[in-house]
Amino acid sequence: MKNLCYSLSSFILMIVFVSSCMSKPSQAPIDVNNDITEKVWTLTELNGKPIVLKNPKARPFFKLNKADMRYEGHGGCNGVGGTFEIKPEMMRIKFNQGMSTMIACDDLPTERAFLDALLAADNYSVSGKTLSLNKARMAPLAKFESQ
Repeated sequence: MKNLCYSLSSFILMIVFVSSCMSKPSQAPIDVNNDITEKVWTLTELNGKPIVLKNPKARPFFKLNKADMRYEGHGGCNGVGGTFEIKPEMMRIKFNQGMSTMIACDDLPTERAFLDALLAADNYSVSGKTLSLNKARMAPLAKFESQ
């Protein structure tokens, strides 16, 4: 009888252990407050430094249009746009090479760095009204503020 109790107890413990291993991992719910689409994001920092523009009225920005999965914006000198891919549950993003006009201006180096940051980013984070575009686990490539 004693062996039967030990066997039954062992069997129950094994079932509990196996069923706990087979449970599905819980997915964190998507925080709708961190939805970065349909907002205008204005550039504030590049590579950890505040941007300094010769023409402050032409501040770089972009907007993600969810309906057609396209981004559009202005680099400071030229209009920019293209397609993007996003996985909000994983905070992953990918900007695809798009189009740009070809107008020269004094802030062209900032525009190039802005576009390089967009194309290099593979993930993002949101804190309040601040969006950070990141590459892997490195420091943010660029930071933006929403309107």
